[in-house]
Amino acid sequence: MAAHSSQTKTRDFLKWYSRLIRLLVVGLAGVSGLGVLLMMTVVCLDVILRQCGRPIPGSFDIVKLIGAVTITCALPYTTAVKGHVAIEYFFHKLGHRGRIVLDTFARLVGMALFSLLAWQSVISGTAMWRSGEVTPTIQLPTFWVLYVTAFACAVVVLVILHNLLHPGKEMIKP
Repeated sequence: MAAHSSQTKTRDFLKWYSRLIRLLVVGLAGVSGLGVLLMMTVVCLDVILRQCGRPIPGSFDIVKLIGAVTITCALPYTTAVKGHVAIEYFFHKLGHRGRIVLDTFARLVGMALFSLLAWQSVISGTAMWRSGEVTPTIQLPTFWVLYVTAFACAVVVLVILHNLLHPGKEMIKP
């Protein structure tokens, strides 16, 4: 009876984990989509207002920060739908066991690299916050972009873990 209860708890935890990760991935994808819209809006308004002799001050700074957030927030979704570039030709030349070993190794390396990137982003963001680093034109603080990057990279690690636990399936259908 205890083994059945343990299996049920594990299954319930994995369902909860999958729902949480999907929610985070979709939320970050939404932030990424809004970032694209915001960048387009700022650039279009800047072009129009520039023709009237009133450009948006710091438009380059704004677009640069939003662009960084847009790219990093898109990483978890791309990972969840398995949208990254892969060398399928060589992968399919391996046997079944070779594919499993290579796939597992690549995912573990990916988890290690994104964990390192998240950790270093927090360290760099904290250093930027302490130093008071800002954008050159309109003096916007920049540290928060690295915190967003760290969070997105941590979510990528969780997505890769989910993919390890559910081989052969996308977490989200594109």
